Amino acid sequence: MKTEDAGSSVLETWTVEEVAEAFDRNEIVLIDVRTPQEYMFEHVEGALLMPMAFFRAEKLPGQSDKRIVFHCGSGVRSEKVARAAMAAGCDRIAHMEGGFGAWKAAKKPYIGTNMATGAPTPMG
Repeated sequence: MKTEDAGSSVLETWTVEEVAEAFDRNEIVLIDVRTPQEYMFEHVEGALLMPMAFFRAEKLPGQSDKRIVFHCGSGVRSEKVARAAMAAGCDRIAHMEGGFGAWKAAKKPYIGTNMATGAPTPMG
């Protein structure tokens, strides 16, 4: 995990492995900030959807029970959202390096779309 101090806040950049392990142990809430269309086509099973276009940092819950880790397609949008959360007062926030593309490249499980039927299908 990489960390960056930004005043009174810390931005953490987690690897896919770190996210997958913490997610499996139910230690984090994984929030997907891609569009609803991207999420519907393929997503990490159990990740929550909070599209960047509708993101309101002040509405985030506290992190006393589970840490929040954002992800997007490549890591660019999730970093922007994480920085917005820091600006809204989150003192420690994280995002996943490389986004969903890195998740798939690491052969982690996800829900995709069966192109023949349109049905959600486990992948990876």
